[in-house]
Amino acid sequence: MQQGYSPSRYRIGILGGGQLGKMLLEAASRWDLDIHVLDPDPECPASRLTNNHHVGSFRDYEEVLRFGEKMDCLTIEIEDVSTEALKVLEKKGVLINPSPSAIERIRDKGLQKEFLRAHEIRTADFSLYEGRKAIEAALATGELRFPFVQKLRRGGYDGRGVQVIRSQADMQHCMEGPSLVEDLVELKKELAVICARNARGELSCYPAVEMVFDPRANLLEYLLAPARITEEKLREAEVLARKCIKAFDISGLLAVELFLDERDQLWVNEVAPRPHNSGHHSIESAWTSQFEQHLRAILNWPLGPATLHHSAAMINLLGSEGAQGEARYEGFEQILGMERVFVHLYGKKKTRPFRKMGHVTLIDDDEQRAIEKVKYIRNLLKVRS
Repeated sequence: MQQGYSPSRYRIGILGGGQLGKMLLEAASRWDLDIHVLDPDPECPASRLTNNHHVGSFRDYEEVLRFGEKMDCLTIEIEDVSTEALKVLEKKGVLINPSPSAIERIRDKGLQKEFLRAHEIRTADFSLYEGRKAIEAALATGELRFPFVQKLRRGGYDGRGVQVIRSQADMQHCMEGPSLVEDLVELKKELAVICARNARGELSCYPAVEMVFDPRANLLEYLLAPARITEEKLREAEVLARKCIKAFDISGLLAVELFLDERDQLWVNEVAPRPHNSGHHSIESAWTSQFEQHLRAILNWPLGPATLHHSAAMINLLGSEGAQGEARYEGFEQILGMERVFVHLYGKKKTRPFRKMGHVTLIDDDEQRAIEKVKYIRNLLKVRS
């Protein structure tokens, strides 16, 4: 039997060619992996880095089946994929990581919350409703009270599909569709832990990051790594993340978003079975980036060290309000002149308000100086049209 590594003999498919797919390709290029991407957009970010871009919908059963039959391994960069096709491919011997059952359980926020509760993982109290009328009826009977958070069970992404309803006046924003409604937790901080696990049972977590969100778009504005919490809370956050990835039986990455409330208790908000916005800083600040770690984990290779060699901050580059059209980046050259600052542009030609267009990571072990740099970069670098 021949031994050794033959990258060209093993085909890996990614369902989705957005910025996460692009950064997975960047990590894969170091090992000469044969990566293929399925995405409906001929100009998706990942298309710039591969000749193996298959134009087709990752939601379409037949498209995913045709694409996957040519692969040895499939993974995702978005949960909204045809799991029906993935189940067929799994039976045919294609390695699917994360598994179709895990994707289905996680992408439906109602099923995800019920799973967390069943496994005694602390999360906010919640109820499930068929739609807006059912929510209004629950308010009328006193079953539900203000304030609360409404999340559509399916399809929410990048801040969409979430509404905070504080009073009757906010009910004009209540969304139609099957919904998860949960208590509004009074927060001290929002945190996230990226956890990795392979089929041989190795498990590794990146230190928790602290996330600051844009309240209008419910999108991450910037993060600080590691989070400004005690060592005890850092360990507790990791314990929760480890419990989640084992419960969902994930081979790959699991991003675990957490709440730290005013009573200093940690709660799991939600999880995502893929690389995540809260792990982008790892490209420059960790010994192993989250994208390399995901590839190691889905292929059952040894995991790399997830420790940080420097503290970091990451800033999302979002389309400016009123921007609609071809993207241009004001302040780009000035930012490039800064030391230990790294600009990532995703290659999206068109911008619109709050669209994720890129990110900036800065390395600085001085906490206050890092925060000042975050403020400077956010004020200087703008995505216009």
